[in-house]
Amino acid sequence: MPAEKRYFHLHLVSDATGETLLTVAHAVTAQYKEVAAIKHIHSLVRSRKLLESAIAAIDAEPGIVLFTLTNPELTAALEQACKRIGVPCHSLLEPIFNLFQSYLGAPGERRAGAQHELNSEYFSRIDALNFTMLHDDGVLPADVEHADVILVGISRTSKTPTSIYLANRGVRTANVPLVPNVPPPRALLEARRPLVVALVATAERIFQIRQNRQLGASAIDPSPFYANRAAIAEELTQTRKLCAERNWPIIDVTRKSIEETAAAVLALRDQHLAELERREETG
Repeated sequence: MPAEKRYFHLHLVSDATGETLLTVAHAVTAQYKEVAAIKHIHSLVRSRKLLESAIAAIDAEPGIVLFTLTNPELTAALEQACKRIGVPCHSLLEPIFNLFQSYLGAPGERRAGAQHELNSEYFSRIDALNFTMLHDDGVLPADVEHADVILVGISRTSKTPTSIYLANRGVRTANVPLVPNVPPPRALLEARRPLVVALVATAERIFQIRQNRQLGASAIDPSPFYANRAAIAEELTQTRKLCAERNWPIIDVTRKSIEETAAAVLALRDQHLAELERREETG
């Protein structure tokens, strides 16, 4: 019999959105299969009043405390309270601040939510997200030349979620479906600047996803081949054939998360940009 899962309280105290804490907490707790964290998120803690509210919650349900506070007075108050309550307390940023300061020879500014400033990088991400939403599922294919990345693939290969994830990294991403018996859009075949990447998965994996989608759909899919193993296998064969003809890289997403797929795309994009640079230099 499998061991019963144990639970513990995990308090995340941040003077910003808490996204950094959530990401790190998820990465660590995922390593403990028999233990689960009950997460308590205390965000935008920038005053003593809000900190006292977070401390009261910690006192009521003690557990591990992780925090990202840039105000030294609030940091000291939280650490003292955790010591009084008898719970472990750790600053996620302080060791990194110290490392940077040691290497750079100068302290950094301590500004709450500095990573969320409305700077050029932020607006670049917004622009990428707008572009990606307007170029989802083959929409507006005529101007895909303006994309940084074009994802192609048959239905249910995670093109849209991967595109949105890349857009949040500032990468203008279009995605174009490869439809059986329908030639790829001319604009896609003529694209020169963007990196074109095909996403594939095993036929069995795609069959399972499509079958579940059909079962959950209110209307029957018009194509009898949509959730047919043999038809899916043929779609994948045609995808690989097209990629071989066009020299497009392929990423198998069967066992990859969206984040892992995006990381693979970004690595390919770095190689693609380097190749474009070499071509421009050689004329």
